[in-house]
Amino acid sequence: MASHTSFKDRNLIAVIGDEDSITGLLLAGIGHINEQQKKNFLVVDSKTQVSTIEAAFQEFTERKDIAILLISQHIAEKIRPTVDRYQQAFPTLLEIPSKDHPYDPAKDSVLKRVQKLFGE
Repeated sequence: MASHTSFKDRNLIAVIGDEDSITGLLLAGIGHINEQQKKNFLVVDSKTQVSTIEAAFQEFTERKDIAILLISQHIAEKIRPTVDRYQQAFPTLLEIPSKDHPYDPAKDSVLKRVQKLFGE
């Protein structure tokens, strides 16, 4: 029963992406800042350090109010070992394309796991 309670509290989508992706998703209404002034998004640009991306990934995957973590695939490539190690069901991790970087199914860790599960 305790685990069921934690699922119902997960009601946010977190995003790690480029400025255009984040802006679009914020305009769609996913933005949130909690009581501790923590945002549910990270804007990544060419100056963003890999350690900052990894720290945001860790924070978002450990938060109990996040149900889904969206990460731009080209940014996931920068922290691929961390992304590939992530095995939890919640928050669900989804790699998304961005305006300048199309989606490549061959790089998607979740899709690779599904294909492995089905023996493809």
